[in-house]
Amino acid sequence: MIKKIFFSGLMLAGIINATAQQRVPMDQIVRVASYLSSDELNGRGTGTTEEKKAAKFIAEQFEAMHLKPKGRKGYFYDFSYKHDANIHDTIKANLKPKIGRNVVAFLDNGAENTIVIGAHYDHCGLGLDGNSLDANPKGKIHNGADDNASGVAGVLALAHYLSTNGFKEKNNFLFITFSGEELGLLGSKKWCEQPSIPLEKINYMINLDMIGRLNESTKKLLVYGVGTSDIFKETIDKNNAYFSIKYDSAGVGPSDHTSFYLKDIPVLHFFTGQHGDYHKPTDDADKINFNGEEKILELIIDILNDLDTKPKLNFYKTKSVDMGNSSFKVTMGIMPDYAFDESLGMRIDGVTDGKPASKSGIQKGDIIIKLGTYKVDNVQDYTKALGHFNKGDKTTVTLKRKSDIKTINIQF
Repeated sequence: MIKKIFFSGLMLAGIINATAQQRVPMDQIVRVASYLSSDELNGRGTGTTEEKKAAKFIAEQFEAMHLKPKGRKGYFYDFSYKHDANIHDTIKANLKPKIGRNVVAFLDNGAENTIVIGAHYDHCGLGLDGNSLDANPKGKIHNGADDNASGVAGVLALAHYLSTNGFKEKNNFLFITFSGEELGLLGSKKWCEQPSIPLEKINYMINLDMIGRLNESTKKLLVYGVGTSDIFKETIDKNNAYFSIKYDSAGVGPSDHTSFYLKDIPVLHFFTGQHGDYHKPTDDADKINFNGEEKILELIIDILNDLDTKPKLNFYKTKSVDMGNSSFKVTMGIMPDYAFDESLGMRIDGVTDGKPASKSGIQKGDIIIKLGTYKVDNVQDYTKALGHFNKGDKTTVTLKRKSDIKTINIQF
């Protein structure tokens, strides 16, 4: 039986102005985002009881739309992972595995290819995982309304439209809400390693992460990944008459679309920008611009409809920076494997052409164990070591490639 949730005080006057002609169910967006970011769910920390409660709620919404389950057990796609906020003080191999839970649903149009629409639903919980930006985070509920209850509400709204519009598109649709994004894209990485559908049948992936804080003065919308297919930018421009869009071509970034890009799948990531409540207990539902989110989803619907008339999209590799972090003085041009479970080293999940790592012959799958004289046991060690170097510096990278240990010269 589908749970019905009612909220008083959150559905403010002027927020809900939906009509029968609107394609985006505004009341659903408000209801979903408000519930997922309520204190009842304690911030949806990965692997927690409250995260599983959120997963059950999302599965119930998919079931109500009569979408097919596409997880490992019904709608649920469970995966194991290891994490400790005090990783420097703990040997990772000795950690007890924990369980994350993606939620996956399928709209079968009998088509050859499938479009993935996704968003992560986990957040920082009670500030115990080391991701909070609050000065004293422990024990405080991090509700994550924008990050990323807003994105999950968007996925469910698009699922509602696509399953009730009376039109059979030329693509199938796979809707995924990911766990473990805040711990390093764990859920999307695990799904892409063992997917519910063949990766070669995926046309492209749309990622919704933090789409709830549109500034009505600037109407600025950021869209990442436009360089991963030759048709993305022109399609968005053709359908946009409202937003001031800032484009970024890179397929790699600090969100779940990266996992798909690394499997040679075109991606788009929609994002309304950073704000002072990011990863803090103050990211609450009363700060969400629901009307702005509605307009973003309307644009995405137009993009989906336009691209539905086209053949399967071509994939293009793009340039990127390490983990999207522009504060580094240097870059190797790699993407770490955040889900790597070994006790020592940092596995490389992607190498950018033309960057120092690529020029030095470093490959995807290599495990870095030392950068110069600095030992690398994990991603945190790698980022700390990287901060010791300046542009032009020469050093060595010690790595494990299959069963061999190699030392490679590199210049930043």
